[in-house]
Amino acid sequence: MKASELAVQLGGVLEGTDVELFACGGLEEARAGDLSFCKDPKHVKLVAETKASCVLLPPDWTLGAPCAIIRVEDPNHACMKAAALFAPPAPVRAPGVHPTAIVDPSVKLGVNVHIGPYTIVEKNAVVGDGAVIEAQVFIGEYCEVGAGSHIYPQVTLREGTKLGKGVILHCGVRLGGDGYGYNTTFENGLPKIEKIPQLGIVELGDGVEIGSNTTIDRARIGRTYIGPMTKIDNLVQIGHNVKVAGYSGIIAQAGVAGSTQIGSGCLIWAQAGISGHIKIADGVQVGPQAGVPQSLDGSIKYVIGTPATSMKDMAAVALAPKLIQKTRAELKALKAEVAELKKV
Repeated sequence: MKASELAVQLGGVLEGTDVELFACGGLEEARAGDLSFCKDPKHVKLVAETKASCVLLPPDWTLGAPCAIIRVEDPNHACMKAAALFAPPAPVRAPGVHPTAIVDPSVKLGVNVHIGPYTIVEKNAVVGDGAVIEAQVFIGEYCEVGAGSHIYPQVTLREGTKLGKGVILHCGVRLGGDGYGYNTTFENGLPKIEKIPQLGIVELGDGVEIGSNTTIDRARIGRTYIGPMTKIDNLVQIGHNVKVAGYSGIIAQAGVAGSTQIGSGCLIWAQAGISGHIKIADGVQVGPQAGVPQSLDGSIKYVIGTPATSMKDMAAVALAPKLIQKTRAELKALKAEVAELKKV
C-alpha cells in the first residue's frame, strides 16, 4: 500500500516520499517497507534511528524523522488501524456443526452458530445466536453461551457455567472447576481431610474477555461472578465465590483467593496476590507482586509491596537502607571531628 493511500484511510497528512508500505513494526525493530509510530517526544532518539520507511507522528511534532511522515491526531490509534489493514484476513467460521462434534439433541442452538471439530456440548446447554465455538471445546450440562461469544480451542466450561453476550475465551481457559474447599478434622488424634462439595456455578457478564490458561473456580454455593467488560489476562487464578463488579482488569499470574469482592474499575497487576474474604473498593489498583492481606477501602488508590501499602510508604521503606548508610557515614565523620577536638 502506498503511504499516500494509507494517509487517506487514516485521515492524516503525508510528508515526504510516497513509499510503498507492507507491514507495521516498532521503532527499534522496523525495517524498510515498515510503518511505525511515535507519540511522545521523549522517544525522539528512537525516531531518529529507526529503519522504518514511514512514521506516524502527531501534528505538533517538530523534531523531524529520517523517513516519510504521516501526521495524525493519535499515532497509537492510527497504527492499530493500519496494522489491521496490513494483516491477513481473520479466519471465517461459517455457521454449522462439524461432523465430528458431539452435540446432545437437547441442546438449544441459536441461528448462525459455528461448532468446530471434536467439540462436545452436553445436554440442556444453550448456545446463543452467532456464537463461535472452535475445535476441542467442552461445554457441560446446563451451560449457557451468550450471543456473539467466541470460544477458542480447548476451553472447558464445566456444568452450569453461564456466559453473557460477546464473551471471548482464549485457548485453554477453564471455568467451573472445583475450588480449594476442604475441612480438616481429627480422628483418633490424626488429621482427616474432608472435601467440601463445590455446588455453585461460574457466571460471566457481557463483554468479558479471558486470556489463555486462566482458571476460575465454581462457587461452593451460589456463584463466582465476573462482571461486564472485565478483562482478564493469561495464567490468572480466581477462587470460588469471588465477585468482580465489572470494568476491571486482572493481569497475568495474579491470584485472587475465595470469596473476595473486587469493585468496579479496579486493576490488579501481574503476580499480585489477594487474600480471601476481603473487599477491594472501586477504582483501586493493586501493583505488581503486591500482597493484599486485608480489605482496601479506597482511601489509597494504588497499593504496592507485601503487605500492600501506599506508594509513599513503600518508597520510605525502600529508602530506609540508604538513609541508614548515610546516617552511619555522617556519624563516623562526627566521631572523627570530636576525636580531633579532644586532642586540642
